Amino acid sequence: MGINIGDIVRGKIIDFTHEGNGVLKIDNFTVFVTGAIIGDEVVARIDKIKKNFAIGSVVDIIEPSKDRIALDFDIPEARGGVPLIEYKYSKQLEWKKNKVKIDLAKIVGLMDIEVKDTIGMEYPFRYRNHVQIPVGEKNGNTVIGFYEINSNDIVDMDSSILQPEIGDRIINIIRTWMNKYNIRPYDKKNKKGILRHIGIRINKDNKAMVILVIGSDRLPNEKELVKMLIEEDVISIYQNINKLNSSITYGKEYRKLYGEDRLLDYIGDYKFYLSPNSFFQVNRIQAEVLYNKVVEYLAPDKYDVIYDLYCGIGTISLYIASNVEKVYGIEIVKEAIEDAKENAVLNNIDNTEFIVGKAEEVFPKLMKRGIKGNKVVLDPPRKGCEKEVLEAVVELNPEKVVYVSCNSATMARDVKYLVENGYKVEEVQPVDMFPHTVHVECVVGIQKI
Repeated sequence: MGINIGDIVRGKIIDFTHEGNGVLKIDNFTVFVTGAIIGDEVVARIDKIKKNFAIGSVVDIIEPSKDRIALDFDIPEARGGVPLIEYKYSKQLEWKKNKVKIDLAKIVGLMDIEVKDTIGMEYPFRYRNHVQIPVGEKNGNTVIGFYEINSNDIVDMDSSILQPEIGDRIINIIRTWMNKYNIRPYDKKNKKGILRHIGIRINKDNKAMVILVIGSDRLPNEKELVKMLIEEDVISIYQNINKLNSSITYGKEYRKLYGEDRLLDYIGDYKFYLSPNSFFQVNRIQAEVLYNKVVEYLAPDKYDVIYDLYCGIGTISLYIASNVEKVYGIEIVKEAIEDAKENAVLNNIDNTEFIVGKAEEVFPKLMKRGIKGNKVVLDPPRKGCEKEVLEAVVELNPEKVVYVSCNSATMARDVKYLVENGYKVEEVQPVDMFPHTVHVECVVGIQKI
């Protein structure tokens, strides 16, 4: 079909992409439309053309979707962080459930799996306990905010509906400090300037850790900034050096400027120490829902020996430990394993063992040592499990596997392998960890046949 940049097209949005763009079909050619939601009848302009699709933006909404809602608050931030914000929340939850069902049907061929209704939030705003906010320059002025969808443009903001209010105040303190002392944003192209990103971690008690990512060796006027930040409940401030010309936010080198080494946070009744680079679920309210579902699907018994693969700082391991005989947690990140060991002590839990290494290498070694776990928890990153891990799980032959997923497509691929090797899916529970985005977390209960 002859579509060119600048062309105006018209049609009805039928779906969302994995980034949250609306999907429009024009004579079987796909256009991804920024700012549109399912059900909108739109006029869109073609902005970019790729091999198999085009990217466009809304010129006019001729007929708004019946599921489009009017917001009773302003959103000063990039819509890229909350692309579904104007889509009725109940419909967001429904769409996420259907996405999981479609992935399981398409990738695994499993049509009859019970996918439960997505568990949503009572108040689906200000839920993020960790944000990483880019800093840049536009027309000579500093901009602090998230990237707009489909672009590298930072949308300047003084607040975000995603984070607690203390995060908004921290952004504005840093902006004031940059303007007062002429601290320039870092430019990756010419390697000039200072500040690249602002990392903010906020715990259950609204205490904050601030991580200042810089592209230089030193942070000018750091004492002045520390003094300004600690007027808020900022109890820990780190400098992170990142000179890489890449999209990775944090570099490897951290230097503490002020306060506590770590932040203490909670999921349910369990306490966790968080280092600046610790992985921790960004939505602690929904993390508790998720972990309770893991416990339910595991059906733990006091004689159970559990393998928790990709255990991170030990959140799931510690959450299930009191119900079982022993938990072995495996994780490739050395610092995370150190945190996991300390978190076990912090929670007075003595039946966990945390081992650093690649799951696909450590897991088989433990099996050769005769450590026969009878249940397994898999909580891999977005790319899913390595094939060697799945092979080792099948060789272990556990009676139950509980799979925690942040990517239903890779989850479906991995589940397919288990189903082909003697397992059946009992139930899938989607949990809305990231309201107003297209991301969906799942817990999958899998049983040996």
